[in-house]
This record gives sequence, C-alpha cells and structure tokens, in this order.
Amino acid sequence: GLVFRGEQNFRIHIFASLVVIAAGIFFKVAVWQWCLLISMILLVFLLEIVNTAFERMVDMLQPRVHLYAGEIKNMMSAMVLIAAIGSIIIAWLIFGPHLIAFFTGKF
Repeated sequence: GLVFRGEQNFRIHIFASLVVIAAGIFFKVAVWQWCLLISMILLVFLLEIVNTAFERMVDMLQPRVHLYAGEIKNMMSAMVLIAAIGSIIIAWLIFGPHLIAFFTGKF
C-alpha cells in the first residue's frame, strides 16, 4: 500500500510484471521458466521495498548531516537497477525465441 502509492518505480515494476505474466501465459512457457520469472519479479519487488525503507530511514536521520547519506541512497537505487536489468535479460532469454518465432510466422 504505502510503497505502491508513494513510489512510481514500484508501480512501473507492477506493470512490467503484469506484461511478463501475460506473455508467459500467451507463450505457454515451461514451469522452470515460470519459476525463474516469478523469482525475478519477487526479487525486484523486495529490493524496491528495501530501497524505499532505507531511503526513509536515511531521511529520518537528517540526510544533509553526513556525506554518506546520499551515497547510501545511490547504492540502494543501484541495487534495484541491477536486479531490474538482470530481470530484463532473463525475460529476453525466455521470451526472445518466442517473439522471434511469433514475428517471423513460425509460432
């Protein structure tokens, strides 16, 4: 609730997750692929929540008092970004062949 309402990136992740789930259903991906897709979706959601929690905690500790406050926020955001990029790579590895087959008429 709080993260969904307060964090635009979380809403973007939810939209992307719905697209991935719809694609998985459409292309009838294998069970092991579902496990990987769902694991990555959950990882990104969890890291986004942890990132939001750390950002709020750092803000409570008066971020302008210490140089590391901004660095902590940047590191946490980078963590989410790396997980999101990894998710995109995994999604492409799973859906790429399906998309190529679909658009070349070999589906």
